[in-house]
Amino acid sequence: MSRTLPVAAIENGTVIDHITSDQTWRIIQMLRLLPKRHKVTVGFNLPSKRMQFKDLIKIENHELTEQEANEITVFAPDATISNIQNFQVVTKVITSLPSQIKGIFLCPNQACITRDETIQSCFSVREEGKQVTLVCQYCERAFDRNQVGVVI
Repeated sequence: MSRTLPVAAIENGTVIDHITSDQTWRIIQMLRLLPKRHKVTVGFNLPSKRMQFKDLIKIENHELTEQEANEITVFAPDATISNIQNFQVVTKVITSLPSQIKGIFLCPNQACITRDETIQSCFSVREEGKQVTLVCQYCERAFDRNQVGVVI
């Protein structure tokens, strides 16, 4: 009996697995995958033994940098990231929450200087349990990860 995969395998690239469905699009935006023209496959609401339902992102012929992989943990701390070569997982990427993120997020504070000036945003990242908070370096306000927008 043959087994059918819900999402096609990739020959070479990166797989980001075990993403909660509310964070998948934010990760795609954060990695700026669409403007880069990578071939991307996204699976939504796939069955998972660990999570009941999960999302995943497959990026063909692109390996994430260490910084990109770590930044994903802001939105998907339990995600697994695998590098694929010749249809096989060759490495599992070990990630850690970065202490700071620059140039990716928009500060939600309308009065923040980053809204009016051409200054690259910079956020300190704090983790308290499963709660991730981003603190703007300029206005010093703290925001939940779901409050910040992604610079496009």
